[in-house]
Amino acid sequence: MQRWHVIQYELMPELRDTAGALTPKLEQVVHTLEWVRIEEFVRSSWCGCGRPELDRGMLANAFVAKAVLGLPTTVGLIERLAMDRALKRICGFPMWNKLPDESTFSRAFAEFAEAGLAERTHAALVKETLGSRLVGHISRDGTAIEAREKPAKKVEVSKPKPAEPKKRGRPRKDETREVKLGKLEQQQGKALAQLIKELPRDCDRGSKCNAQGYKNSWNGYKLHIDTADCGIPVSALLSSASMHDSLAAMPLSLITAQRVTNCYDLMDAAYCSSVLREHSRSLGHVPLIDHNPRKGDKIEFSPSEAQRYNERSQAERTNARLKDDYGGRHVRVRGHAKVMSHLMFGILALTANQLLRLLT
Repeated sequence: MQRWHVIQYELMPELRDTAGALTPKLEQVVHTLEWVRIEEFVRSSWCGCGRPELDRGMLANAFVAKAVLGLPTTVGLIERLAMDRALKRICGFPMWNKLPDESTFSRAFAEFAEAGLAERTHAALVKETLGSRLVGHISRDGTAIEAREKPAKKVEVSKPKPAEPKKRGRPRKDETREVKLGKLEQQQGKALAQLIKELPRDCDRGSKCNAQGYKNSWNGYKLHIDTADCGIPVSALLSSASMHDSLAAMPLSLITAQRVTNCYDLMDAAYCSSVLREHSRSLGHVPLIDHNPRKGDKIEFSPSEAQRYNERSQAERTNARLKDDYGGRHVRVRGHAKVMSHLMFGILALTANQLLRLLT
């Protein structure tokens, strides 16, 4: 509340005097930049040789403003900065100097993507605002991200021929056969860094049933988000479009556990697994996962569990707001790192906007 009061009653009047009248969107940009303070997380790559690089803090502010304003391209951002004197002043660019070229913006964005600037800023913001609070519910879900790139060609790995043909029927009493573990069982006990490293990241083709039961297919990626019951995205992971949602549950829950403390994990039927329920309990959480009957009888929630499970609608709202208002539908970059950075700038802006909503 103290920060909001300073922004509203001290910073805003000063900006109106120097840059002119501010539209509601520009006021939202100001609040977002003051909340996230992304310039404090920018790392300089200039080593003292050659021409000094342009201040990366201004460029980082511009990309946050791009997400807030819903601008689809970097060219559109540069044009808006050239025409809007107030926006140029808010982002920190000198008023009478020429704006950087598109290539400078592109190189800076590549540096931000490689360094994970938006991810680090979002993690610090979540820890600052929610780290000391108890979160009731964490809603986990994945959403399709369409990209303008061709699916990566899958490399066929030649499997070694088995020494002995597989035997049919039941084993003998004195015979032991190798038991193959499922993908979720293989994830158990592994460190977070290894789990993230093993997730597929290349662009490919995926398909998923929507809320109405229709099957949708797309080229691109899949974004997995953990959302608190106050509507704030806590953590996010980007994977290949063909990866099943359940494979992101363990690494995502470990990332969330490092940032906040929550009581319940809410997931839909795609995450129905005894392994995920056991993993959730090992973190001290109560798993509320919709049962997948798999051609059997469906196990319904109790009345109290069903009421808590209704909080999972926050995940759907977060996915919709990210796509409709913060650039989730306008992915123009290629490669896992750049796509993740573009989406995280949108999640960063969404988080700041949701914090502002909670305060006001």
